[in-house]
Amino acid sequence: MTHTGAHFAVVAPAFHSHFNALAALALALIERGHRVTFVHRPDAAAFVTDSRIGFHAVGAASHPPGSLQAALRRAANPGGPLGLRRVIIDMADSTAMLCRELPAALASLHVDAVIADQMEAAGALAAEAAGLPFVSVACALPVNREPGLPLPVMPFPWGDDERALKMAEGSTRVYDWCMAPHRRVIESESRRLGIPVRGMLHECLSPLAQISQTTVSFDFPRRRLPRHFHHVGPLRHATIHAQTALPLVDPGRPFVFASLGTMQGGRFGLFRRIASACRQLDVQLLVAHCGGLTPRQADDVRRAGATWICAFAPQQAALARADAVVTHAGLNTVLDAIAARTPMLALPIAFDQPGAAARIVHAGVGLRASARFAGAGKLASHLRQLLDGAAFAPRLAALADDVINAGGAPRAADIVEAAVKVRSGARAMA
Repeated sequence: MTHTGAHFAVVAPAFHSHFNALAALALALIERGHRVTFVHRPDAAAFVTDSRIGFHAVGAASHPPGSLQAALRRAANPGGPLGLRRVIIDMADSTAMLCRELPAALASLHVDAVIADQMEAAGALAAEAAGLPFVSVACALPVNREPGLPLPVMPFPWGDDERALKMAEGSTRVYDWCMAPHRRVIESESRRLGIPVRGMLHECLSPLAQISQTTVSFDFPRRRLPRHFHHVGPLRHATIHAQTALPLVDPGRPFVFASLGTMQGGRFGLFRRIASACRQLDVQLLVAHCGGLTPRQADDVRRAGATWICAFAPQQAALARADAVVTHAGLNTVLDAIAARTPMLALPIAFDQPGAAARIVHAGVGLRASARFAGAGKLASHLRQLLDGAAFAPRLAALADDVINAGGAPRAADIVEAAVKVRSGARAMA
């Protein structure tokens, strides 16, 4: 029997940045005649903003409406070791819920294949248990491991000397120990689903195709990626980006754009230090806090030195106009900055941001400072280097060409279709 298009389920962590990237891939597939449905806890529906993309809620009993914001707050500000453990337990609970709920959801939705974010093992586990083909997508830095390669969450530079190799090995052991609650859930759910037992995220990747938003030039040297691993660059779609206008920038003065992403936009003190640094340099500063600041805090940041401050800015337009960007080193912002040839001051805070910042320095496209300890003077010194020096331009130009020519969402859609053996607009089903 012949059907029009295939039906893909998308399973990803309930983070705006991951849903945003995967929505671009979803729309590329939808424009080819396929259907795409995101499956997650009820609150995650807010991250699906295009009506062409479906959403199916699961897990309301254990993850009821209204509970996601508390989990996101914990993830954005884990604090000390106890707070970090709570975040890991949140991840484990989400994976357990999805593993319980996905089999019935995939069956009821008549799903043909799964697009599984690397950071959420449940998509891969449930697809394998159901006998469905699945493709892994790395919206953040790839979790694929190699001996001696620092994990994405680690701030260490790459090196092949004995000290660097030991640091990578030791930090990996510490990470695996910290992630024990998550590993135990993956192990137990693998057994319950009747599939080979797995434990860590890198053990839950697709044997058909693995897609990454990175490029070869924006990563540490890798030697053991599988042949079905594809660097496609940033997953973007024209209809997803904000349509707000860029403020009128004085072409006679340097212009800096600062954004800490959707989860870290409430870091009032850090924005104040960034604003003060820009005042010291007499440069124009646009701050986008993604709704994280109160009106009073926004006014304080403006008084500290911000020229403009808003919840959301047209990021790609701002990066294209900016002479430098101050960023939390979230991968989406980093790749957009590279494409715009804009040098970065990376202030990593959580998740894979330390690893992305290390790669920014390794690639020669920016500098890194401590989000917690760098004062306004230190930030101003780093920004002065970015604004005054031409050292970053050649590397930015080379990496920008790689990012722009990597293929993005259309190439990712080609890979997905080829991996699960469907054609644009139609598939044959026995």
